[in-house]
Amino acid sequence: MSKEAVFTMKLEPELRAEFMAEAEAAHRPASQIMRELMRQFIQHQREAREYGEFLRNKVETARASMHAGIGATNDSVESDFAARRAQAEGKM
Repeated sequence: MSKEAVFTMKLEPELRAEFMAEAEAAHRPASQIMRELMRQFIQHQREAREYGEFLRNKVETARASMHAGIGATNDSVESDFAARRAQAEGKM
């Protein structure tokens, strides 16, 4: 990737000094660490957005199935699994 853009930011002098000291202690250029942090942030945001979309779709599908009369109520699921747990405990 071409490194032609310049990114300027304001921050507290203490934060900059601590960051630069840690970058030096890690024997890495501060710009390399910032690029890595930016990539991690972008990846995290994408994953969070994708998971949010996945979850919304899952909820919409579940709601549609309940409105269509397909599916089970919470009470039905709870009692079914309570029976399964009791059966599993009896076999142990």
